[in-house]
Amino acid sequence: MADSLLELRIVDGPVPWTVWLLAAAAFVYLLVRPPRIRWVLTALIGLLAGALAAFATIAIVETLNVFGVPLTVQTDAWVVATFAAIGLAVVNLWRSRWWRKLVAIIGIVLFAASGTLGINAYFGLNPTLASLLGVTVEHPIDFNKPTGSPNPSPDPDGEAAKPLYETWTPPADMPTTGKQGTQVIPATVSGFSSRPAGIYLPPAAQVPNAPELPLLVLMMGQPGNPDTQYIATVLDEYAAKNKGLAPIVIVADQLGDPSLDPVCADTAKLGNAESFIMQDVLGWAKANLRILQDPAHWTIAGYSNGGGCAFKYGAKYPEVWGNVLDISGEEYPGSEEPDQVVANLFGGDQAAFEAEKPESILKSGTHAYPDTVAIFTVGGNDPGFIPEAKGASDAATAAGWKTTYYVIPGAGHVVDALEGGFEKGFEVLYPRLGLSAPAG
Repeated sequence: MADSLLELRIVDGPVPWTVWLLAAAAFVYLLVRPPRIRWVLTALIGLLAGALAAFATIAIVETLNVFGVPLTVQTDAWVVATFAAIGLAVVNLWRSRWWRKLVAIIGIVLFAASGTLGINAYFGLNPTLASLLGVTVEHPIDFNKPTGSPNPSPDPDGEAAKPLYETWTPPADMPTTGKQGTQVIPATVSGFSSRPAGIYLPPAAQVPNAPELPLLVLMMGQPGNPDTQYIATVLDEYAAKNKGLAPIVIVADQLGDPSLDPVCADTAKLGNAESFIMQDVLGWAKANLRILQDPAHWTIAGYSNGGGCAFKYGAKYPEVWGNVLDISGEEYPGSEEPDQVVANLFGGDQAAFEAEKPESILKSGTHAYPDTVAIFTVGGNDPGFIPEAKGASDAATAAGWKTTYYVIPGAGHVVDALEGGFEKGFEVLYPRLGLSAPAG
């Protein structure tokens, strides 16, 4: 019962519309009273006071950069409407009968819920109540564990040397879409406290005698959830056109607590996030998934906060990650509050913090990048992140990476940017991963 409640969709369907309609009814009831001058002035004062409180809140949020991205006109409108309606409800608590007071109290709850649902629906990144609350509802997945030892590298003289799109023949009973579920990945090495990872198995991974497939590890934004649905939607489209072939995806939790940012590093205060991704997640993947073992078929990917982490790991571990997909990524992990990150997570060691930046790693000369492919995408209506994406792409190109930089027309920093980034990313990666023929 609790899981069913947590999995209610709140970006579309009956739940948000029911709340909005009830809120509208409460607003009308609270507004309509005998049109005496006293009440008209009182109602106007309540609405205006609420609106002014909203503008003050917006100004504070923008000044402090609370969410890491500028607020949009749509979110501002929801905030103003919500606060104004609450102001109207508050003035109904005086000089009124008990039932009007009761409607006013219920209205305050409905108005707050309506604003929350409206803003969430605009961003679209929390489709369920669970995701809005940062809770993962577990759906353990049968991941078709391999029974033999992995092949460390393809046989250059045999069929294994050919790309999958040439050698794979799907069985007639292969599923038409991927399977999604969750998996608790033991933090054996890191001790990091993470939420269950999301797992996506493409159609080709669900059949007996499934082929070894590419691996993609994805990290979402902050706050955010290890949710497979967005990448699954795009990969199902690609798989349908390519014999059911797609990467096996692990959506790993690099945050632990969605309200905190471990900046994808090992720190005493917030735990060993880097060791979790690079050792625990990868160790589990190698032992449990039917994946190709060479770096050319492994991709580290991320969105927003996760994008900065993907860029860092691609720079720091080129022997592991042959491919990087950075969607609307931060310039570097911890870029939103660098002074606080240095003080709280790096013990005041500015040099240590600088050394962990992906561009610093690229320029250090410590690593060679003979065959790294990277895609950097950003929304065309995301001015705060465009310079960061372009700077990351330029730095990667200068280090010898084979890069693609793409601005998604009309997209901001929400679902349109995320899905658009996946679309462009897999357009580039599919031929690279042997899942489709090269373009042209």
